[in-house]
Amino acid sequence: MHFLNSIKDLLVSYGPLGVLLLAFLDSAGIPVSAGMDALIILVAVQSPGRAWLVALLAILGSVAGNIVLFSASRKGRSWARREETAVAPGQPGRFERWFRDYGLITIFVPAVVPVIPLPLKVFVISAGVMRARLAAVLGVILIARILRYGGEAYLGIKLGQDSMAWLKAQVWVLTGIACAFCGVVFLVARWNRRRRLQYR
Repeated sequence: MHFLNSIKDLLVSYGPLGVLLLAFLDSAGIPVSAGMDALIILVAVQSPGRAWLVALLAILGSVAGNIVLFSASRKGRSWARREETAVAPGQPGRFERWFRDYGLITIFVPAVVPVIPLPLKVFVISAGVMRARLAAVLGVILIARILRYGGEAYLGIKLGQDSMAWLKAQVWVLTGIACAFCGVVFLVARWNRRRRLQYR
């Protein structure tokens, strides 16, 4: 852990480029205890002129890291495809069908809400194993990260040192809003799926 923290400190010392690499490593599955949220807010507080650049680089690094994690998970599944096809050709399992229809919703919440004990990596790996579409997964992560890191940069500029305290105080409100949004998307997706089945 001391070694990982040393890497984190080294990357942070590189400035915006270090934030890009740190976000990439963190999203790719390497446990670098960096606190991306706190880092973005800290930069926004200390250097408001660089806040949006740092947020953008954190978004790009996170998306790139998730591409690596997703692709590795998807490839790890490929070894079992021959046996799976032999047992039930063309018939995905129940959980796989559910994840294809609604799994992206479970990715959105941990990707968008800071200070929440839901590991995004678990859901990205699940998406890779379940062979979800890369474009759809990245679209969800991109939107969530823009809202999260862009919002934190804005908070850091507007609230200064009180930003992290405000986020921690509002975490369950933010989680509730994200879950409510996902609930609406889930209901709409389910309604569309039932309608498609009726017209087959």
